[in-house]
Amino acid sequence: MKKESKLQVGVIFGGVSGEHEVSLMSARSVLNALDPEKYDVYQIGITKTGDWLAGENVIDELEQEKYKHTMPVSMLPTAARKGLFRIRETSRGDTLQNMAPLDVVFPVLHGTFGEDGSIQGFLEIDDIAYVGAGVLASAVGMDKALFRDVMIANSIPVVESILVLKTEIEGDISAVIEMAENFLHGRAAPYPLFVKPANLGSSVGITKCRSRSDLYEGLIEAARYDRRVLVERSVSAREIEVSVLGNNDPIASVPGEIIPSREFYSYEAKYIDNTSGLLIPAPIPADVSEKVRTLAVKAYKAIDCAGMARVDFFLDKETSELFVSEINTIPGFTQISMYAKLWEASGISYGQLLDKLIDLALDRKAEKDKLVREYQAP
Repeated sequence: MKKESKLQVGVIFGGVSGEHEVSLMSARSVLNALDPEKYDVYQIGITKTGDWLAGENVIDELEQEKYKHTMPVSMLPTAARKGLFRIRETSRGDTLQNMAPLDVVFPVLHGTFGEDGSIQGFLEIDDIAYVGAGVLASAVGMDKALFRDVMIANSIPVVESILVLKTEIEGDISAVIEMAENFLHGRAAPYPLFVKPANLGSSVGITKCRSRSDLYEGLIEAARYDRRVLVERSVSAREIEVSVLGNNDPIASVPGEIIPSREFYSYEAKYIDNTSGLLIPAPIPADVSEKVRTLAVKAYKAIDCAGMARVDFFLDKETSELFVSEINTIPGFTQISMYAKLWEASGISYGQLLDKLIDLALDRKAEKDKLVREYQAP
């Protein structure tokens, strides 16, 4: 019996993003878990300045920011030559040498340029299968304001919020503060409020504001990261999360609950401070659990997501109302991340999860390849 050839898998990590270090943590877990009997794995690291590098231990060199055993690489969007190319310097200028004809790419890039549709668009042009959501779902999922609007259009509950621009903050921050304080009519007190960059993940740049001075500082901080800023009503809520997996017929995991060690699930709580608790499954009534899973799949389909996502919820402690908080199209894959843990509790191991994600990427590419790409006159 002929032995099947191994799939050529490129794992991309790092990136020009505030979540560069988070990406390295996630990528290390993925690299360690991909089955060498099934896959030939190529490490593709992107430095903080945007250089693409390859090599056996690129991830170590990116962590140390010392590049001794790496080579510059690129990927070409051409029909005849697909995959990874080594860039060689010659007396006549740079030349490209074919290095690996990749079958599928696993982008483990969190945040800007990785989770916002940028790398997905590049891989679409390159015509290579890739793990996770496409351009549209990635862009919508990354943008909190646009995601909010899509949820509202699909009758999916979200917490009330307003959108302000960096130019408005820089032009007249007092007017922005007054608008934020008054945007919920009839409330006895506007605080606390959350201020968030509209287009950033991992809770980077988020501030919980209890006073006008906090709001002032929070707006300034968020505007450092994005030109669009969301000001959101604070909800006294439990934080519930659900993992979703699939393309056209996605499935939802058992829900889990985050018990933050800090006031909210900040960047530090997610990736640095290991004292935050994860309750799997979440101790919630069966009907609430089912509603969470149903809403997670509905939100996933609403943005045309594919491959994977983690959908986060607020469960109001006082009213038991459910609100979709956000969707993460490239959720964390670190040892303390919720996405894989929820699937493990649902009967899918980490290794099996990676296999399924790669299969889903190949299935989606095969489905796209069957589409008519040009107009054919009748």
